[in-house]
Amino acid sequence: STAPGGITPRLQRLNVVGIFKVGAELDGSMGLIHVADAAAMQHWQPNQVQSVRLAVKDLYAAPQVSKQVAASLGDGYRADDWTHTQGSLFSAMKMEKTMIGLLLLMIVAVAAFNIIATLIMVVNDKGADIAILRTIGATPRQIMAIFMVQGTVIGIVGTLIGGVLGVIAALNVSELVGWMERVSGQHIFSSDVYFVSNLPSELQGGDVALICGAGFLLSFLATLYPAYRAAKIQPAHALRYS
Repeated sequence: STAPGGITPRLQRLNVVGIFKVGAELDGSMGLIHVADAAAMQHWQPNQVQSVRLAVKDLYAAPQVSKQVAASLGDGYRADDWTHTQGSLFSAMKMEKTMIGLLLLMIVAVAAFNIIATLIMVVNDKGADIAILRTIGATPRQIMAIFMVQGTVIGIVGTLIGGVLGVIAALNVSELVGWMERVSGQHIFSSDVYFVSNLPSELQGGDVALICGAGFLLSFLATLYPAYRAAKIQPAHALRYS
């Protein structure tokens, strides 16, 4: 209320009937009281309110519903939706998801370079054997196919094993975090720092397909250069220096 000395808070004694906890900033800044008590404190009419919150079945329909409400109420009212009040937070989360996806693709790319290095070592080590195959009638295309199949099989097996282990870890991430906390004796996700006390997860098939598909593709591309080098080996030169 306003007084000659300035603005003073209005005090009201209320009975606490329950405590809620969502693990976010709302825990320290929001309290819920009966609308009649709020009206009495603010000297409103019995059923007078300052704002109304609507819940929609479709989360992404909120902006359109907000526009419709604002248009129907007129200029004297304002309608906001979660994209305005919490939009920056969700944009940051979307950016984090994109960066995590790029990081996973970089890890797959590093694994593809390992395939390249492994196949090049095999080509250098098996130069004499490749030369013998050439002398008995193997064509450069067949030599190239041998190393492409070998590298592709390595990539497919590695991608499948990694994909299965990743899906299992994603479905049981909360249990894994709890086990790590029990073993280390430390709280990895402290609610005082991260506003969450556990790590929820949701398995998305599109992300799994994207990572596995990228793994298959990079594994195949990684075989091209070593296979090309193997196909270009000259039998006479390889046998002379073997």
